[in-house]
Amino acid sequence: MGVYRVGIDVGGTHTDAVLLDEKNTVIAETKSPTTEDVATGIYHAMHKIISDANVPRDQIHYAMLGTTHCTNAIVERKRLNHIAVVRIGAPATLAVKPLIGVPEDLREALGKHVYLVRGGHEFDGREITALDTHYLFQIAREVKGKVDSIAITSVFSPVSQDHEHRASEIFREVLGDEVAISLSSEIGSVGLLERENATILNAAVVNVAKTAAEGFIQALENEGIKARVFFGQNDGTLMSVDYAVKYPIFTVACGPTNSLRGASYLSQLSDAIVVDVGGTTSDAGVLVNSFPRESSLAVEIGGARTNFRMPDLISIGLGGGTIVRIRDNGEFTIGPDSVGYRLPEKGLIFGGDTLTTTDVAVALGKVELGDPEKVAHLDKKVMQQVYGRMVEMVEEAIDKMKTSAAPVPVILVGGGSVLLPDSLKGASRVIRPEHSGVANAIGSAIAQVSGQIEKIYVLDEIGREQALESAKSQAKQEAIKAGADPGSLVIVDIEDVPLAYLPGNATRIRVKAAGELGRMPVASI
Repeated sequence: MGVYRVGIDVGGTHTDAVLLDEKNTVIAETKSPTTEDVATGIYHAMHKIISDANVPRDQIHYAMLGTTHCTNAIVERKRLNHIAVVRIGAPATLAVKPLIGVPEDLREALGKHVYLVRGGHEFDGREITALDTHYLFQIAREVKGKVDSIAITSVFSPVSQDHEHRASEIFREVLGDEVAISLSSEIGSVGLLERENATILNAAVVNVAKTAAEGFIQALENEGIKARVFFGQNDGTLMSVDYAVKYPIFTVACGPTNSLRGASYLSQLSDAIVVDVGGTTSDAGVLVNSFPRESSLAVEIGGARTNFRMPDLISIGLGGGTIVRIRDNGEFTIGPDSVGYRLPEKGLIFGGDTLTTTDVAVALGKVELGDPEKVAHLDKKVMQQVYGRMVEMVEEAIDKMKTSAAPVPVILVGGGSVLLPDSLKGASRVIRPEHSGVANAIGSAIAQVSGQIEKIYVLDEIGREQALESAKSQAKQEAIKAGADPGSLVIVDIEDVPLAYLPGNATRIRVKAAGELGRMPVASI
């Protein structure tokens, strides 16, 4: 009896789907337009691969979803939650307000309800000042009915989470369970402003993630598939649906991460630069030992600096559906907005009224698609300039990702990669692997499962070695529960933060273990 897995990646423009057997061979693949309600696009893509492959539905044991919905919502400033931003850090942090340095349009969208509350901790865990619970109750009553998601950030909360947890309890009490609450100590690392931004963005995309999750589960049920469902996350591993809806920010880079993993798998290259050209954005990332290089710096998402676990990526507003605007004097702009999944109705070559990057490539004979007659009237000279700038944008992104001037292999993946030429400045060679259009769905299907544990240990009682062993063993158990094969588990991340403010030489240990999906589905725990 076979064990099959479905990998799906929902982009702004296309929903890609693949069906793999237990040897990770592609049995079926498809690209179908992403739909406004998400579910329909997923359903069409899934129905197509399952019908094409003609595999018994009860042999499909796993379904993995990677989605760029959260990223696109942030980049396009659309479909965001109504949020309240609560920083616990007065009077110490009054000089620098929340959302400082964030682009004005994003600040306007997310900064309608911003509050600074007395409280917070020092770097060693001592309280700066007592938490102003009275003001928190007042804020909760004030925002009731106006917001559906709250971002809470306290000074040095990665060291002491007390004030964030107490604030969360107060909001729960007043607002009930319907309002989503994001705590910075669970999302970012030390560095107040970047951690706060990451938490604000997490709070802003909860509804987007929920819609994607419900759409995926519904699509599986419609097909009569009882598979275990996982979401792709930024580090290239999988997480459960509940976790994904609580921490949607951890999915923001899973599309490009999946593409990087898929590109590595398809090209059999472990070290290269990957450019993933979607419908809305192009993402450039670096493969090191077959995994994405991680960012050691603050990462910008939609213009906001953040500091959680992210692959080192550059995302530019250039995709297959990116809108090109040409002024009367011949000057032009490319993006950053995109017609996205509506390319087949909006693009000129399909009889629409919007000039896109795809139309430019067709007008110049670079791509065969749609009706070239519909773009024959465009000024070739201007089109050449626009196309030249498009290629330059990608070359600049590649250049920024390199650690030296030496040329490196560049792997092109994603549906929009057909727009790019066969040679690029800075590339030793340009590789377009087979199945490259669905590299992201393949990356999502071959991903490993991870389990994570975070605990405070008193080292005077247990000793550091024993504490680490205990945490590792628990992380492995979590990964096994999530469906990992016990024989393939490896520890992929360890963080050990001494807690000087607690007696008995305490330390907070966070360990992540990851492994291949187990052969047989494990009953849900």
